[in-house]
Amino acid sequence: MTDTQIRDFLQQSIEENRVMLFMKGTPDAPRCGFSARTAAALGALGTPYAALDIMPDPRIRQELSALSNWPTIPQLFVEGNLVGGCDIVTEMYETGELAELLGVEQPADEDMPAAPEAGAPQSAPLGLENRLG
Repeated sequence: MTDTQIRDFLQQSIEENRVMLFMKGTPDAPRCGFSARTAAALGALGTPYAALDIMPDPRIRQELSALSNWPTIPQLFVEGNLVGGCDIVTEMYETGELAELLGVEQPADEDMPAAPEAGAPQSAPLGLENRLG
């Protein structure tokens, strides 16, 4: 697969999925704590999302960062727009901004953890075949 094909696939994934998470590993088997926390925040809100593992080919990360102008992983996109990485997503989760952006109900204060932990229960992400590895 060429770099252009990889970039086109990434762009298509962002456009076709309302909530798109690029991460290290998968929501069920994250390969870094930042990716785990970001997936846990989405899971805690029960929102459906697509996820793509950037690890199979280093060009995926390179092309993704070129598209988003964001150097770190994970990267969360909502409705085609970059939201940010783990710190931003976690802060938005804690303030209720993430739930508002996603159009879901924020858990009640007594039901909501201060910040999602890596092993928090997660909703199943939308299936997205990783054809980039």
